[in-house]
Amino acid sequence: MKELKCPNCQHVFKVDEDLFESLANQVRNAAFDDEVCRRTDDIRQRISIEFQAKAKEIENNFSRRLSEKDMDLVKRDSELRSARERLESLSREKEAEFDKKIAASNVEIERLKAIIDRNDSDRQIALLEERQATAEKLRLKDNEIADLRTSAATERNKAIERENNLKQQHSLELRQKQELIDYYKELKARMSTKMIGESLEIHCQNEFNRLRAMMYPNAYFDKDNDASDGTKGDFIFRDYADGVEYISIMFEMKNENDTTATKHRNEDFFAKLDRDRNKKGCEYAVLVSMLEADNDLYNEGIVDVSYRYPKMFVIRPQFFMSVISMLSQASRKSAGYMRQLEDARRQSIDVTNFEQQLNLFREGFDRNYRLASEKFRSAIEGIDKSIASLQKIKDALLSSENNLRLANDKAEALTIKKLTRGNPTMKVKFDEARRASSLPPSDGNDDF
Repeated sequence: MKELKCPNCQHVFKVDEDLFESLANQVRNAAFDDEVCRRTDDIRQRISIEFQAKAKEIENNFSRRLSEKDMDLVKRDSELRSARERLESLSREKEAEFDKKIAASNVEIERLKAIIDRNDSDRQIALLEERQATAEKLRLKDNEIADLRTSAATERNKAIERENNLKQQHSLELRQKQELIDYYKELKARMSTKMIGESLEIHCQNEFNRLRAMMYPNAYFDKDNDASDGTKGDFIFRDYADGVEYISIMFEMKNENDTTATKHRNEDFFAKLDRDRNKKGCEYAVLVSMLEADNDLYNEGIVDVSYRYPKMFVIRPQFFMSVISMLSQASRKSAGYMRQLEDARRQSIDVTNFEQQLNLFREGFDRNYRLASEKFRSAIEGIDKSIASLQKIKDALLSSENNLRLANDKAEALTIKKLTRGNPTMKVKFDEARRASSLPPSDGNDDF
């Protein structure tokens, strides 16, 4: 026997071992369920926070890279303009320096000519020597001018070569920038292009198959062909870790032609996608949409619409593999917790089965005991009724015997004296009868 104490009234009462163990199991099961619920909520909160942080990081990285490319392109254009300005300034400086030297040489020649014209004939020899010296100087000046011209030409050729190199380098960079710009323009064009029929589904399937062997070798990714419930999605993705499914995604692909009269919105397909996700037992739902091409909300990246429907996202086709990678990484971290929960659930199921079997045994034992008790009680009641009936018969027989005894006593107490008391006529008749039979007359005490 175990003693339990009430926390309110402080009363101590005793219970047997089985009842005490049942109460303890109930307390442990309640505490275990609370702990499982609390850990599950913590895991969901951490997964939601990590997912939001990862989505924000991807969007920030994409915006930052695009901004850096634009700034780099502007910087390259500025450098090219600065190089051209420096080259033109250097060319102008060299030409001005060359013109100054030519002008100075012409002035010197004119001065020498004026000197020669002013001198008289007596100084012809001196003038001739001076002319020769001047010619030598002129030759030297011409050589210097030629050297300057050669140097200027060399500098100009070098400047032209540097300009050509800069042009080639900047042309290459401009071509790379233009290719990058064309790439992003193509992405934007693909975002705004309406693909008809199953082209969007084929595109997503090809993108996944291209990376399947490297990133998701054990994953299941195929079309949803089960329309037994009246509706179905487009694709289902499931991946496993140690034989345990840790992520599942229901995909829906939507597009439309530019000439379509009635334009659909992404919100028109949220309810159907959520129903398909629940019917097929998927954890996440993703709408790959080309609708609302001018909506900046859907063009910027992965859009979380969990405020409308739980674990639902809207993406453009270029973010198809990104959303799978992001959700897989977030879910893989919770795979260990899921295995722990699975083990705990298995143990709980074992305990529940044991309790169910014990309860079945108790119910069967209680039923048999109740039926036996009812039969025993019915037999006791029948015996009690028989005893009551026999008792009534006994009482009736005892009452009859008593009445017979009283009648006998009354018969034995009956005498002539009692019969004739207060009745002189009967007394005379009895006396006559006695005399007639030669009996002595009655003295009043004779019995009849």
